[in-house]
Amino acid sequence: MSIRIAVGKGSCGIAAGAQKVYDALESALQGSAVTLGTVGCIGMCWLEPIVDIYEDDRLAARLVQVQPKDAGIIADAAKSGDYSGVEALRITDGDSSFLTQQTRIALRNCGIIDPESIESAKAAGGYSAITHILKDGVSPEDVIECIKVSGLAGRGGAGFPTWFKWNAARQSAGDEKYLICNADEGDPGAFMDRAVIESDPHTLIEGMLIGAYAIGAKEAIVYVRAEYPLAIRRLAHAIKEARSAGYIGKSIMGSAFSCEFRIKAGAGAFVCGEETALIESLQGQRGMPRLKPPFPAQAGYWYKPSNINNVETFANVSWIINNGGEAFAAMGTEDSKGTKVFALTGKIRRGGLVEIPMGMTLRQVIFDIGGGIRGGKAFKAVQMGGPSGGCIPASLLDTVIDYKKLAATGAIMGSGGMVVMDEDTCMVSMAKFFLDFTAKESCGKCVHCRIGTKRLQEILTRIVEGKGRGGDIELLEELCSGVKDGALCGLGQTAPNPVLSTLRYFRDEFEAHITEKRCPAHTCTDLLHYEINADACKGCTLCAKKCPVGAISGSVKQPHSIDQKQCIKCGQCFANCKFGAVTVK
Repeated sequence: MSIRIAVGKGSCGIAAGAQKVYDALESALQGSAVTLGTVGCIGMCWLEPIVDIYEDDRLAARLVQVQPKDAGIIADAAKSGDYSGVEALRITDGDSSFLTQQTRIALRNCGIIDPESIESAKAAGGYSAITHILKDGVSPEDVIECIKVSGLAGRGGAGFPTWFKWNAARQSAGDEKYLICNADEGDPGAFMDRAVIESDPHTLIEGMLIGAYAIGAKEAIVYVRAEYPLAIRRLAHAIKEARSAGYIGKSIMGSAFSCEFRIKAGAGAFVCGEETALIESLQGQRGMPRLKPPFPAQAGYWYKPSNINNVETFANVSWIINNGGEAFAAMGTEDSKGTKVFALTGKIRRGGLVEIPMGMTLRQVIFDIGGGIRGGKAFKAVQMGGPSGGCIPASLLDTVIDYKKLAATGAIMGSGGMVVMDEDTCMVSMAKFFLDFTAKESCGKCVHCRIGTKRLQEILTRIVEGKGRGGDIELLEELCSGVKDGALCGLGQTAPNPVLSTLRYFRDEFEAHITEKRCPAHTCTDLLHYEINADACKGCTLCAKKCPVGAISGSVKQPHSIDQKQCIKCGQCFANCKFGAVTVK
């Protein structure tokens, strides 16, 4: 029986100390027959670093929040087969349910295979789909038909039918065509594409090979943001391995199909997530959207027929070819087929990557899989779709996850960001946060987006600073309408969504900020007022000691008071009072 230890070394694992754990295990295992290896992110980011022990191909123990000091007992357990010494590190049944409640297709190999070994990928079925297509003479039309039957929609946000885009590019005239992967993942709180590239780059390559074969492209390009250095390094290594194995290059596997791969590292502009802006950036120009039509399928990269899909879309393709379009279509809802990956972030107890069949509810994802809200706080809202999406309130927690149902709430599926907010979140500040982001990320090409988002940002800033005035809500709504109708691309057209959705469901918070000069969530500093209740104050002096500006005075064992002119509203007095004497209004 072979024993193997696998250390999860995605970006989240490394940030939590996985490399130090790996180095300590390497020292502890010297001279033993136990094999030490690397895997990517399995998605349970809140439990990193994660170490798995395998007996042959069976997972014998999953250990979580491992520290370098644990290396010795882990090594002893692996060598002896006695895991009693590592029981304290084992994952709990409750946390294990995070994975057991999911259906993994795009993430099927993440955290399981070695992302830097093509042999590990092939052992998990990698490159079997493209081999079947080329060796068994499956035509490009049959490939497109299989994707059509599956109902796979683009997972980058728009949800446009994948087969339609592939078919349009295939039918466009010309021998020079390009296949492009949009890995410019820019939504705050989103990290799905990064995790797939870091953990299973060969699945992305194979999906792109199949797409290139289907449309007749001889060059495939991955446009990935430069802020993903580990993803870029592992993808570059995987491309080199695939080329050496004969999956990339001329006459692949002796067929008439040839395809080259390359990586383009983008500078991290959010607008380059829009396909025509991405193409402009690829061509060495400033990333600014083009007018459509013509669409990329007719005139894309270098004005040649081109197809663009994101990482998650391509990660589904080989599974669909191997299992049939019907198998994928059997999951999900009538309007939204298959599975979708989400990045659970924010005030959630179990933060990480989730892949679920379309048709589950937000409540199931947030509370059953995600474990609910940290610290026992009340759920308030979830932001879906990033800066282009909207906030969904607690009253709509049973909303079914599919494209149409989410759109009806004022949010969108987006690329899969799911930012969870608790009772302490100010929804006006949340709307301001996303408008700050989109205003800064606007390329400036069209007036409605360049100026409109800035005006929206200024109004929201004024409101959270306690300077809101009558008519601001109506002005926000008017501006939102103008930006949506007049902006050139999806960034501007969807930028007002966070404002409109928060106004729709949390209008009372805007009114409290404007008319009462009060923040109900007690987070907008300029609207806070700290006082000490003389009857509850014990005169312990702790608040005075913690005050950074000396705004609190009083004698020992006597009630203290706050000089409101000196108070900077930092909240230290409120946070440190052990008697509940400090109140905030």
